[in-house]
Amino acid sequence: MDAIRVRGGRKLAGDIQISGAKNAALPILCAVLLSEGPSLLRNVPGLRDIDTTAALLRFLGCEVVVDKEAHEVRVPSAKLSRVEAPYELVKQMRASVLVLGPLLARHGKAKVSLPGGCAIGARPIDQHLKGLEAMGAKIRLERGYVIAEGPGNGGRLHGADIAFDLPTVTGTENIMMAAALAKGRTTLWNCAREPEVEELGRVLNKMGARVDGAGTDVMHIDGVPELAPFDHAVIPDRIEAGTYLIAGAVVPGSDVRILGAVLEDMEALVLKLRQAGVQVEREGEGIRVRREGPLKPVHVTTAPHPGFPTDMQAQFLVLMTQATGESVMSETIFENRFMHVPELSRMGAQIEVRGRAAVVHGPTPLEGASVMATDLRASASLVIAGLMAEGETEVRRVYHLDRGYESMETRLRAVGADCERVKNAEG
Repeated sequence: MDAIRVRGGRKLAGDIQISGAKNAALPILCAVLLSEGPSLLRNVPGLRDIDTTAALLRFLGCEVVVDKEAHEVRVPSAKLSRVEAPYELVKQMRASVLVLGPLLARHGKAKVSLPGGCAIGARPIDQHLKGLEAMGAKIRLERGYVIAEGPGNGGRLHGADIAFDLPTVTGTENIMMAAALAKGRTTLWNCAREPEVEELGRVLNKMGARVDGAGTDVMHIDGVPELAPFDHAVIPDRIEAGTYLIAGAVVPGSDVRILGAVLEDMEALVLKLRQAGVQVEREGEGIRVRREGPLKPVHVTTAPHPGFPTDMQAQFLVLMTQATGESVMSETIFENRFMHVPELSRMGAQIEVRGRAAVVHGPTPLEGASVMATDLRASASLVIAGLMAEGETEVRRVYHLDRGYESMETRLRAVGADCERVKNAEG
C-alpha cells in the first residue's frame, strides 16, 4: 500500500489550484442514467471515487470514457443492459446508492446493494427509501440489496410531498433525480442545502427538468416525460479548498493562495479560521491564507450546511493543537469520527475524546511518527499534522486519501512542503 512521507517545519508559499468537487461530480455522473446520452462532464477530479462510479456505470451498460489529463468524463451512450448495482462496486463508495433514484425513475425497477464507504459511523439510507415509497415505489430489502419497483409492477413514479426527518445530502439528491421523471409535482421539505445539491439542480435543469429551490430547504420539482443529455463543468471542491486553507495556516510564516475556491461556500470555516487568528482574504482568482502569530483556541460544532462541515472537523482539530488554550470540537453528524485522535496522540497531541466531543489542549509540539489513515478526511488531517511536526511522518493506507484528493503530495510540494509518495509501504 502507498504512504505519504512528510518532513515537517517548512513554510509554505505559492498557489494551489483547486479541483472540481468530487461530491458534486458523483451525483451528476449518476444523473446520466436519466437520459440515453451523450453527456460530457468537465472539470472532473482524477480520483478513485470517479473511477469507481465509471466502473459502476459501465456495469449497468453505459459507455464511459474517463480522460484524467483533460479532467473530463464522456458518456457517449447511456443505454442500459441491466439495472443492478452489485455489492462488489457499491461497497467501495457510499455514493453508489445514487443510482437507485435514476434507475427506478427511468426504468421502473432497480436492485442496488446497500452502500459502503468510510467507517465513520452508521449512515442509513432510510430517508431515500421513505421518499421513493411516497412516490409509489414498492421496496424490499433482501440479502443486503434494495429491490425496488415502480407502481403497478414497474410503472412511472408519481409526485409526492416528502419531508426528510433530517437533512441528508445523498437522500435529497436521490429523490431529486427520481422526481425529475415522475408524474406531477414533488415537494421536498427539510432538504440538504449543500452547494453540491444546488449544483445537481442546475444540471437537472440543463437536462430539461423543472427544479426550483435547489440549495434551499424547500424544493419543488415538476416531473417531465424525458430528459436530455448535458454538457457541464463541475464547481470547485470546497472541502479540498478548506483542507489547503488549513495546510497554509499550520506553519507560522506561510503565505498560500488557493485558486478557484469559492469563499461563499466556506463561510463557516473561514469565520472559525479568522477567530483563531488566521488571515483569510479574497485575492484575485483565489483566497489568500497567512499565519503570522500564535493561534487562539476556538470551539466548533459540526452541522449541516451552511454550518461547519463535518468533513473539515479532523483538519481543523489538527490546527487547534497549536492554539494556546483549550478548544472543543463537537461532532453532531457522525458518531464515530474521532478515529484520527489516537494517531495524533502518537505524534504528541493532547486530545481527550468525551463522547461526541474532542477537547484539544494546546499548544503542543508535534513529533513525526508512523501513523495510519482510517478514513478520507482523517488521512488529510494526518498529512497536515506532518507538515508542522518535527522530523518525519509517514501516513500509511492513503488509499483513503486518494478517494478525495488528487495528488495531494504533488500540490503541497509545489508550495514548498517536503513530502513524497512512497510506493508499496508496509500496512
